[in-house]
Amino acid sequence: MGVIAVDTERKSSLPPAKLFKAFFVDSDCKILKALPNAIIKNVEILQGNGGAGTIKSVHFNEDFPVKNIKHRVEELDEDNMIYKYSIVDGETLMPGIESASYVIKIEPSGTGSVCKQHTTFYTKADSNINEEEIKASNEEVAKMFHFKDIEAYVLANPNY
Repeated sequence: MGVIAVDTERKSSLPPAKLFKAFFVDSDCKILKALPNAIIKNVEILQGNGGAGTIKSVHFNEDFPVKNIKHRVEELDEDNMIYKYSIVDGETLMPGIESASYVIKIEPSGTGSVCKQHTTFYTKADSNINEEEIKASNEEVAKMFHFKDIEAYVLANPNY
């Protein structure tokens, strides 16, 4: 088994606490309903209460090539704004990938925040997958989060 790590950063004009709440506390219900063009159709909690140990099934709309993934919340730390999860099943695990884990930390940056993501992909022993393919796949997964759309929704709703 090989390991390929990818780090990404995205800046936001939102304060860290609002960005964290929008993406990791309210994303399964409130935010998804506010995004009519979202790639994610719905999120179903299969086990748990949203915190560590929760298993979620994410269902995508008909236009997206992936139909479903399951992920496990490893950590939801609102005080330190850290969210960790692992893909446990689903189509986004491209051929050659055994599993993937994500660590996302929201930090202050100027008047807004920065979302830092560290993704670790574990490849199958017989895989010929390379880092460039992994990075391209990681970018596709990042699109699912509708970063700018969620940011715009929160900015347009000052009582959020």
